[in-house]
Amino acid sequence: MDDSKVIGGKVKKPGKRGRKPAKIDLKAKLERSRQSARECRARKKLRYQYLEELVSSRERAICALREELEMYKQWCMAMDQGKIPSEIKALLTGEEQNKSQQNSSRHLKVGKTDANTNSW
Repeated sequence: MDDSKVIGGKVKKPGKRGRKPAKIDLKAKLERSRQSARECRARKKLRYQYLEELVSSRERAICALREELEMYKQWCMAMDQGKIPSEIKALLTGEEQNKSQQNSSRHLKVGKTDANTNSW
């Protein structure tokens, strides 16, 4: 005699389907879960370290920009009083020197190319 039962038009056989998990599988699953949790905590720690470094570098940049802004404010106040700060004079004379150097180097380059093209 067959132990199978007919339920809802389908034949069911006694017993459980699939593989029965053994204790070894449960221990391995727990160990994998613990390892995964350790890795997740390590990734989280690295992410927070990266973000903290990013925040501190941005804070340093903000401080530098505030100092620069304060310097520009002082320059403006000095110019409002009719004084030209020495830093601005240095910048202006530096730009004039750069322009004159660039112009003279352009003339030299043009002269060199003319000399090279005419030397047959």
